[in-house]
Amino acid sequence: MDEETIVVVSGLPRSGTSMLMKMLEAGGIKPLTDRERGADVDNPIGYYEFERVKRLPEDAGWLDNARGKAVKVLAELVKRLPDEYHYKVVFMQRRIPEIIKSQRKMLVRRGKNPEEIPDEEMTLLLRKYLKLMKSYIRDRDNMEVLFVSYNEVIAHPGREVKAINRFLGGFLDERAMISVIDEDLYRNRV
Repeated sequence: MDEETIVVVSGLPRSGTSMLMKMLEAGGIKPLTDRERGADVDNPIGYYEFERVKRLPEDAGWLDNARGKAVKVLAELVKRLPDEYHYKVVFMQRRIPEIIKSQRKMLVRRGKNPEEIPDEEMTLLLRKYLKLMKSYIRDRDNMEVLFVSYNEVIAHPGREVKAINRFLGGFLDERAMISVIDEDLYRNRV
């Protein structure tokens, strides 16, 4: 991977993006994170977030510092990334019922009502949203994308890590990446 490329880790909330950031860090890509949001019950390894990302497109000045690094970008904000940079997007996917289950547990722990939207409606909304996001990313000339399944990373880590490494240029330490995958954190199976 050249030093000008920005590795973007994205996906729906609760899809395994923090695990992927930890894998990339272990493999040899420095994460761009401010560590403001630390580990908690919902994410024991931490969130690997960089708060300024949330202010895109108004605040894009941090992108020069993201070159050659990995940064986590919410799926919704990927479309706000400026055109003048080259991005390799690793888009994490997970079974939608598992995402919903995980999100609901997190909302309960935070004292919020998890039942505002029925599961069936949420599933349809998330599927439609994912389809739009995938289409958008594929249509951008300055973005390359690899779709990775969280479920497959857990089931077949060697194969999935090899694909990630190949996509990013083949220089990552695959053994180190596999060593940080913690199946015990796969708590919301459906």
